[in-house]
Amino acid sequence: MLVAHCSLLIASGCARKAVPTTATNGPGTSVAVAEPAVRSTNTTFTFLNAKGKAQITLKGNKQGANIALRMRRDSIIWVTAGLLGVEGVRAVLTRDSVRVLNKLDKTYFTGGYDYLGKLLNVPVSFAQMQALLLGDYLPAPAGTAPTVTTEEAGRQRVSYPLAGVLVERLLQAGTGRVQQLKVSDDSTKRNLTVDYTDFRPLEEQASLPFAHATFIQAQQPGTGVVTAAVNYTKVNAGRERLAFPFTVPKGYKRIK
Repeated sequence: MLVAHCSLLIASGCARKAVPTTATNGPGTSVAVAEPAVRSTNTTFTFLNAKGKAQITLKGNKQGANIALRMRRDSIIWVTAGLLGVEGVRAVLTRDSVRVLNKLDKTYFTGGYDYLGKLLNVPVSFAQMQALLLGDYLPAPAGTAPTVTTEEAGRQRVSYPLAGVLVERLLQAGTGRVQQLKVSDDSTKRNLTVDYTDFRPLEEQASLPFAHATFIQAQQPGTGVVTAAVNYTKVNAGRERLAFPFTVPKGYKRIK
């Protein structure tokens, strides 16, 4: 559970990838438009290496953890969480697999994204996890025109349906960076909200603001509200190759 929520904090450096605007709507106007009307700016990099701290709150109980995140764009996501320098949980996500190692109870899991989908109660894919961790905009599915609302501050609120849920992103004016992500399912009263704050430029790409703080709030019947506050103390992006080790020690039990 801890690593899943930590994961949801969660090309020669990061670079701006702006999508041109072809529509101008007045403040408060909602209209279904083609993707070019969405003014988003995404990261484009080869490798990402970040470290920070996370605090998880579940049913009134708080649990802190040190986290490390490594990523090779469009290929692999590697996350660890632990206390006092001792790693407790490790997860590796590829485009078609999820592997989780729990050193606290000597168990491991290997499977597909249906695992994370059931754990988080929202549709999950590698592309969605990558966009969530980076604070990037993910376009609507093919054949679906997103609804764009232009707000007074010049921000864009973009929403579209996906696999039975509503996905909504709030884009900053000027920078085009995602400021908030919402995933909601009114029929089951489940929702996930991710707020991105503390935007600072990366040393490798001064023109790109990157969110060094992420606050996640998930709500579903039965478990109530779960929150995760993640603050990155170090974020590096570039071409430097990273390792993504994952080995299951002898004696660990596989869970299903």
